[in-house]
Amino acid sequence: MLKIFHVPGTRSLRPVWLCFELDLAVEIELIDFSQSYRDSAEWRLISPAGKVPVMTDGDLTMFESGAMIDYILERYGEGRLQPPPGTSQSALHHQWCWFSEATLVRPLGLNRLLRGEQESMSEVAVLKTRDCLAVVEQAVSDREYLLDAGFGAADIMMGYSLVLIEQFGLLDDYPNLRVYLARLRNREAYRRATQV
Repeated sequence: MLKIFHVPGTRSLRPVWLCFELDLAVEIELIDFSQSYRDSAEWRLISPAGKVPVMTDGDLTMFESGAMIDYILERYGEGRLQPPPGTSQSALHHQWCWFSEATLVRPLGLNRLLRGEQESMSEVAVLKTRDCLAVVEQAVSDREYLLDAGFGAADIMMGYSLVLIEQFGLLDDYPNLRVYLARLRNREAYRRATQV
């Protein structure tokens, strides 16, 4: 059985939400998010980098949320929530999944690391994030979800990134994104995942 070590408000929302969308049996274990616990030998045996989430499936242990999404889809998805492999829609699915984490939220993550060391970083991070938000704003300007087929795992990946960015107050100028995020939050599986 799938088991996800979860801290509300973190990237562990992604695999929990996906499991609920797919109606999969999953054990969710809430963990202590304190630095002392994440640095403990006990946790480092499970998560070598001390990060959350961690997911286990039998003897397999994973500690990267995007990779968990791919694994769950491949092993348990039965073709649901992703386009058929090798299609242009599949390529776009992967593009949006990577973009949501590697491009969209990266400037804000770097800003956290460098805050105080470079005064201009905050402005640069905001500008880079706004450039990326404009791309997603355009993508959802004429559709409910990122892909032609409707809701999918790319929306789960993007949804968490937008929730994170919203905390910085950067979605005010993007009406399509606000509607898109509201649509994601209205999904029953999303509501269940945020109540864990």
